[in-house]
Amino acid sequence: MQPQNHQAAKPKPLAGLRILSVEQYGAGPFGSMYLSDLGAEVIKLENPDGGDVSRATGPFFLGASDSEFFQTFNLGKRSITIDLKQTKGRDVLHRLVPTLDAVMNNLRGDQPAKLGLDYAALGKIKPAIVCAHLSAYGRGHEREAWPGYDYLMQAEAGYLSLTGEPDAPPARFGLSMVDYMSGVTTALGLVSAVLGARARGLGCDVDVALFDVAMHQLSYPATWYLNQAHRTTRLERSAHPSTVPCQLYKTADGYVFVMAMLDKFWQEFVRGIGRDQWLSDPRFADFAARRAHRLLLTELIDAALQTQQTAYWLKLFQAKLPIAPVLDIAQALDNPFVERRALIAEIAHAAAANGKLRVLQNPILLDGERIAAKDCSALGADAQSLLAELGFSSADIALMKAERVI
Repeated sequence: MQPQNHQAAKPKPLAGLRILSVEQYGAGPFGSMYLSDLGAEVIKLENPDGGDVSRATGPFFLGASDSEFFQTFNLGKRSITIDLKQTKGRDVLHRLVPTLDAVMNNLRGDQPAKLGLDYAALGKIKPAIVCAHLSAYGRGHEREAWPGYDYLMQAEAGYLSLTGEPDAPPARFGLSMVDYMSGVTTALGLVSAVLGARARGLGCDVDVALFDVAMHQLSYPATWYLNQAHRTTRLERSAHPSTVPCQLYKTADGYVFVMAMLDKFWQEFVRGIGRDQWLSDPRFADFAARRAHRLLLTELIDAALQTQQTAYWLKLFQAKLPIAPVLDIAQALDNPFVERRALIAEIAHAAAANGKLRVLQNPILLDGERIAAKDCSALGADAQSLLAELGFSSADIALMKAERVI
């Protein structure tokens, strides 16, 4: 059964969770969007002077103060503008905190304390509040004030030395995966801390750093180095460091990625390409032997696969062998399987062509259904209702707007 869009009437798992997020650009918004998708009310706090910088990130804009880039990271959120550097702005924050479960930010590590966004400040107002901080390098040390981005983490954490062909310059990932993983890690840490706060009545600070996440994702190459002093390096054709065959191979019209991670897959692969004799060849007898003869095996497999086009091999091995075509981004998004998986949705957006914006759906299924997506509010669009809820009068709100507090 293929997934369907999640019906709005069904309660989402984080319904009733209220989060204020002081965020911009990628990592923080990506993480808080997961919380919003799963039912949390995420209130995006933006600077009155233009808001999140990604609202002005092109090249594809959606009217004033909005863009396709911005919507990519902020679906389903509300928006309020508050200048936290002004005393009145802090007063608004403090009035809002008792209604919240958590306050999240993705500022430089030195900023949460300066702006009063940490538990030391907000725990005095609500002891059960959770304060989640996503920064480049963390807080409380010599790098806390350093600005930082995904690509820098990939460089310093060794990713560029592991990506690309051995004889090419170091290369980064094509996507900002450190940002995205850091955002999801922050979301997990925040929800976990909220569960603890609800049980004990006491919140805490939750800290996640891009640098720390990047290092943690080094995973088994790190374990190998820490224990065996083994340095994992780049291999031809994006090959796996220990399992062979597990890499790109040439076909008559492109490439496929083959992953014979188990002996049964190796046997299926060899028989499928008509090279049964390899099963008794001592050079290819097991993973260690195949690893020792990786380059020779690459040449032999290329020769076999280049006798047919990619589509032939995919059909032959479907459901039998882990194999995938190498597609560009257009081919990937136009893949009929993406449509069958309901991974793309059309949401309403007044400034989009025909009033519809196509976006990727959250990958989590609830009861076999996709989570319904909606656009993020316009800059500051929810200020009036949120401030009225906190007891501010129309005159108060008008004055704060005039003073650029909101």
